[in-house]
Amino acid sequence: MNASNGRRNGDEEKTPHQSSKGKSDSKGKSDSKGKTEPKAKTEPGAKGVMGAIGKPFQKMRRRLTVTGSSGQAEHVDGTDARSDEEGPVKGPPKGSSSSNPSYPPHKNKYKSAVRCAVTEYSGVSKKGHAPYNPRKKNQDALIMADDPSTNTLVLCVLDGHGEHGDGVSQTFRDQLIPEMFNHPTWNTDVQKASADAISKIERNMLRNYRIDSEFSGTTLSMAIVRGNTLTGVNVGDSRVILGKVLNDELTAQDITFDHKPDTPKEKERILGCGGRVFAVEYDDGIDGPPRVWLGHMDIPGLAMSRSLGDVVAHSAGVISDPEFTETELNPLTDKFLVVATDGLWEFCDNLETVQLVDDQAGPTDAVDVLVTEAATRWMHEEQVIDDTTIVVANLFNYKSN
Repeated sequence: MNASNGRRNGDEEKTPHQSSKGKSDSKGKSDSKGKTEPKAKTEPGAKGVMGAIGKPFQKMRRRLTVTGSSGQAEHVDGTDARSDEEGPVKGPPKGSSSSNPSYPPHKNKYKSAVRCAVTEYSGVSKKGHAPYNPRKKNQDALIMADDPSTNTLVLCVLDGHGEHGDGVSQTFRDQLIPEMFNHPTWNTDVQKASADAISKIERNMLRNYRIDSEFSGTTLSMAIVRGNTLTGVNVGDSRVILGKVLNDELTAQDITFDHKPDTPKEKERILGCGGRVFAVEYDDGIDGPPRVWLGHMDIPGLAMSRSLGDVVAHSAGVISDPEFTETELNPLTDKFLVVATDGLWEFCDNLETVQLVDDQAGPTDAVDVLVTEAATRWMHEEQVIDDTTIVVANLFNYKSN
């Protein structure tokens, strides 16, 4: 396995960091992807509010904001905090998760240790940049783990949001693989094992007084490759896509589908639970994505319809149920997977992404190029950079020399 060092629109109302996933309190402070608590309230059902973003940020897209403090070192794969400027170090042994804290981040690419469709992969989680918050944390997390006993590879990204979003994403990073691999149905039913593991971790986390998940949570997008079978698992708006060639043309296929509040079925559920869905309206017009609000208060402003944690948003119809897809990978057409948080997807669409990956020599170069391209676009559009986590996995010896 390999790691280097992300996320996108679908969070809560934010100001300058982390694509529309942040939250802001009545003082104009907001956190990554969490919620937005506007200062000026509107009548229930109103289209939007001015919010607590504040004049300095009026010209920004108000997609992100992050609070909290940490050093400048980045957390990769759930390992010890090290800057991605450090040299390569030895990765974890076969059959172990790269989220094991005893193995620092590395840049070496991984050859798959299991017999599955993935032959080579690399991942990176890079902290973003918010000039108003020089001590911000990387709230993303990355998991790359293999299980040789079932020829299974797990690639997962998590995008934390809210003031304590890093605690939520790290909890899942540290506990998901053991819970899944030790589940009684893991050998026969990866969907049940995954759903049960996610549910159990969330229940236990909500009881943990050290993690305040009232307005904080995380997305989860995961690719589970067993043999040639790909299972997509998704909660929120991180994403898994498949790069493939059809009729001699490179295309992108969605493996997971973003959970947005204005998706008809998602919106119906939210409204049925007494919540509201609308985009924040500023003096210069509606800005940002549709968000989830309580029926009687303009909180939390979560820009996704499913998340892990986010207690207040769940009272308005947000759920944490994962959505599954299953795809049989084709050696003749399927070339690579991209698993990423919306630090990538906010300004890079699926087709652009697969084209950038295809232009590179391998997964390690591909993740570096994608992270750099995402950061460049964030600075151009927002003058901030969202945390970005990306995994690229080549299939069936694609570009293996």
